[in-house]
Amino acid sequence: MHTPTEHKHRSFMLGSLPWFIMAHFGHHLLTALPAPLLPAIRSEFNLNYTQVSFVTTVFALAGGAGQLPSGWFADRFSPFILIGIGTMGVAVGGILVGISHTYIMLLASLLLMGLMTGGYHPAATPLILASVKPEQRGRALGLHLVGGNSSFFIAPLLAGPILAVWGWRASFLCMAIPTALFGLIFYVYLTRRSGRSHFEKARGKIASDKPPQPGYKRRLIAYLVQMVLAGGAGMTVNAFLSLYIVDGLGASNAKAAMMMSILFLPGIFGAPVIGGYLSDRFGSVRVVIATSIISGLVIFGINSFSLGFAFYAMLLVMGMNMAIRMPVTEVFIMNQTPARNRSTIFGVYYFTMQYTGAIFAPVMGGLIQRYSFHTMFTFSAIAVTLISLITSFLIWDAKD
Repeated sequence: MHTPTEHKHRSFMLGSLPWFIMAHFGHHLLTALPAPLLPAIRSEFNLNYTQVSFVTTVFALAGGAGQLPSGWFADRFSPFILIGIGTMGVAVGGILVGISHTYIMLLASLLLMGLMTGGYHPAATPLILASVKPEQRGRALGLHLVGGNSSFFIAPLLAGPILAVWGWRASFLCMAIPTALFGLIFYVYLTRRSGRSHFEKARGKIASDKPPQPGYKRRLIAYLVQMVLAGGAGMTVNAFLSLYIVDGLGASNAKAAMMMSILFLPGIFGAPVIGGYLSDRFGSVRVVIATSIISGLVIFGINSFSLGFAFYAMLLVMGMNMAIRMPVTEVFIMNQTPARNRSTIFGVYYFTMQYTGAIFAPVMGGLIQRYSFHTMFTFSAIAVTLISLITSFLIWDAKD
């Protein structure tokens, strides 16, 4: 016999979680486009490396800025409204990007789209965590991330052919339609009386969780420092990857856009679920440390191969590592955060994750222009590996 609590948890995994996965997929269809379309945008506006870096920088800075107030709002008011406004706002921003015919208008539209992205994650993640048993949180978040990773995989594959036929603007316009549709459907689902009642009860229950173990502030600060330094160095590599594939390896703009989907292929074939399982089985801190160190080693591999099977394999390994790490990181942060502040801290986490890459990107663009892709990717690989090793000693004692 299943207890009522077990039945509710099982009902969420089978009933509500698929809706979150759908919404996550729709939300990221547009946010997945700026990086793979960078070469085409550069050609359109005749930009140098520093100028083109502002395309991803403005978007990421705005996205990071939107996380902090969103997390605070979700802790104190309604996460449902936040998710609805955020998803529909991303769709509107994508339409404006698609009709941008000047570089300044493009940046302004990306600024709006980035701000609106802040509404989803700080609100959705705690709702999911509140609705499942502690020993299932890693797997639930892993399944949720399959939705987001699927869009990062599918969007470049769709954007490449659309780019070849109608241009990069059409990619944004086409993707805005399903984003708006999925966002509207999910908001209606969340605000139904039964759905609202379930999530409000779950949030109230998790708010009574016991405080995290002593030393949680040290571990949170150490991990955020790692996100700023190592995460910033690693994310700038991702930001310039499509340009490296074109300028460094000789691929066409359309092929480079489509190749970026390889990075997210593991995310739709279970890697986040594997990460969630490993977290539930062995503890989040061990997986966080291992994947952090691997992140730096993989950049060495990306920087060592020419276009071909070995390079594709490294993209796949990089994507696998990223996909495994993401749900584990969210479980780690939750376990180190008092219940009343979880949305706020998740907002800080997403803010940090986006801001660091955004701030470093223009610097990286200038240095690549002066030195080379190879030199700067090597520097990033060394920085990510060393910082991950150092900060691992400060979070090693964490317990789930």
